[in-house]
Amino acid sequence: GSLLGLCLGAQILTGLFLAMHYTSDIATAFSSVTHICRDVNYGWLIRNMHANGASFFFICIYLHIARGLYYGSYLYKETWNVGVVLLLLVMATAFVGYVLPWGQMSFWGATVITNLMSAVPYVGNDLVQWVWGGFSVDNATLTRFFAFHFLLPFIVAAASMVHLLFLHETGSNNPAGINSDADKISFHPYFSYKDLLGFAALLITFTSIALFTPNILGDPDNFTPANPLVTPPHIKPEWYFLFAYAILRSIPNKLGGVLALLSSILVLMLV
Repeated sequence: GSLLGLCLGAQILTGLFLAMHYTSDIATAFSSVTHICRDVNYGWLIRNMHANGASFFFICIYLHIARGLYYGSYLYKETWNVGVVLLLLVMATAFVGYVLPWGQMSFWGATVITNLMSAVPYVGNDLVQWVWGGFSVDNATLTRFFAFHFLLPFIVAAASMVHLLFLHETGSNNPAGINSDADKISFHPYFSYKDLLGFAALLITFTSIALFTPNILGDPDNFTPANPLVTPPHIKPEWYFLFAYAILRSIPNKLGGVLALLSSILVLMLV
């Protein structure tokens, strides 16, 4: 949990610096990212940390959910359900953020995912065109995605506060499953040092990847500027969305696939 807070903080901070130099215009978006990486002081580092930060965020989220399931944290309904809402918000943030560099995967990923809304009966096509702000993924789409990407992390931060508020009502879970005050220890120094150790480990791994293998988790196709006339041979999302993509692809019916995809996440609310 504390590591997720660190990830969110790092993402907001690096994102803020990137937003200072980024332009949300289809003609200049790709080159503005190149400009950040080549011309801005330490821009390459900030960009690499932001891009890989998303992966670290999801590693921590998935571990956090697994831990919650293992220790039965879902019994604390309010905390758990706010957590599921947080997961959806973070996924939305990651998706709109992936579109911003305006590479091939950005464009085609946006096209494929927004098109899923056309599966909604009756209003599907109108819904898609409303989200696009036109008849295809275009300048209007990029501008609004940038706006959403800027706004959502602050909503995530606010929802995290609510998450913690509910958690403090019940107290955290532990492997021993005990909840009496006699067994509890003070947060400082015991947990604060434990958290600091985790922070150090995460930051070291995080910076090492950003410095030595920054593109290990990225898609090579995203180094090619978006071209609506050329479809990449394999359109696939980042690793953290692969489970959803696999569910979607495994069902031949469009609406069925979309419903299965949503259920795979919302099923957590029913645990």
